[in-house]
Amino acid sequence: MSNSNPGTIRIRWVRSGIAFNRKQKEIVRSLGLRRLHQVVERPDTPSVRGLIAKVAHLVEIVDGGGQPPRYSVPEYAINHPEPAETAVMPAIESVAADFEGESADT
Repeated sequence: MSNSNPGTIRIRWVRSGIAFNRKQKEIVRSLGLRRLHQVVERPDTPSVRGLIAKVAHLVEIVDGGGQPPRYSVPEYAINHPEPAETAVMPAIESVAADFEGESADT
């Protein structure tokens, strides 16, 4: 079975929402899933992919997509700025040179 439209995604409800958060049950319901093992077809948009990623442990993508839903959501990396070089090292070197110069004089 293949998707009837390349811009759609088929979703199957595979695990019951019992003992899970109410919001997760509402997300499954909002995807159009009413019964366990039911398959629905939704447009393949970032918002639908985000809903699927939130309940990836309860649903699965059928026939395609290639990647599990948790990998279809972009990951964001925090890049820490590199520390700026300060003028502390030249100051320390000049003090060390002064100190060496004093010990050589005495």
